Amino acid sequence: MPVDPRSLAWAMLAHKRLPQRALVTLLREFGNPEAIVDASLAELARHVPSTSAAAVREPVPAAALEAAKRWLDDPAHHLIAWDDADYPRSLLDIGHAPPVLFFIGARHLLTRPAFAIVGSRHATLQGKANARDFANALALAGLTIVSGLALGVDAAAHEGALPTEASTLAFIGTGPDRIYPARNRELARRIAETGGIVSEFAPGTPARPENFPRRNRLISGVSRGVLVVEATLSSGSLITARWAGEQGRDVFAIPGSIHSPFARGCHKLIREGAKLVETADDILAELGLGATETRVPAHAPPAAGECAWLLDTLGYDPVTVDAIVERTGHSADIVAAGLVRLELEDLVDALPGGYWQRRATRST
Repeated sequence: MPVDPRSLAWAMLAHKRLPQRALVTLLREFGNPEAIVDASLAELARHVPSTSAAAVREPVPAAALEAAKRWLDDPAHHLIAWDDADYPRSLLDIGHAPPVLFFIGARHLLTRPAFAIVGSRHATLQGKANARDFANALALAGLTIVSGLALGVDAAAHEGALPTEASTLAFIGTGPDRIYPARNRELARRIAETGGIVSEFAPGTPARPENFPRRNRLISGVSRGVLVVEATLSSGSLITARWAGEQGRDVFAIPGSIHSPFARGCHKLIREGAKLVETADDILAELGLGATETRVPAHAPPAAGECAWLLDTLGYDPVTVDAIVERTGHSADIVAAGLVRLELEDLVDALPGGYWQRRATRST
């Protein structure tokens, strides 16, 4: 069916990436995006710098225009522009707000109060469990969970929020017709059914490195706060936290072991003023939303029985079998058998490199 002329005009303007001030001026003068793209160079130049006027008149590449038309032709796909009632108002306050969002999913989620959860793509099992549990608890309290569809913490946060009414929004760094990483394609399909997939990039845009820091400013910008679950010092989630600080959003971080590289980014944020949190109630209290109805431990442990001594020995830092043998005096066979029993009871996790780690029993 024919593509709505307004949507196509907005898609063309989004492709040109005009400075926000220039686009606002043109909308004020011409009234709508169709009139802008139809205006002559001389008409445009009367209101904006010549570089912006020339950019408007520059033809959109045929392949890009065709990709946009193809995508917009699907009734399940939505182009949400500045002048739409459900464009997130919070984004308009951050500066350089994208003129359009390409969206798949439940549009009403864009106007709900939102909260971001981000962290390492290579998160530990405990980190992913924390992300999932915090996301679920916060979503049950009414916050739509926002993340970036990356592996690790992001995916776990989406998973935790998906079963709730508040659900989840995935802001992606590609065009809305592409999913990166491909391993999260099934997760993206589920999010599109009951949550939302959001992109500022036109259909056909591939996964370029420079897209993801730009994407991160929207994750923080649309949210009331950002929780960093696990992060190394080079993690992209620290970029999201920096954007959040610059945008006046609250930044939260979960502390971890002093020996874990995945805790160092969180500890850095806490030293710089991020709020240390142990439960979802800590976040809700800071946001003035009250406590959750229940405070059930994320992983309430069954009785460890004869292996309780092994749990006490493990502590919460990653440790090898040899180190446990040295600490306890037990044989390697006894230690290994005990670890397997504890793993079957979901009390410990086997980590890469021959390490084992006790699962935390934190309230969310």
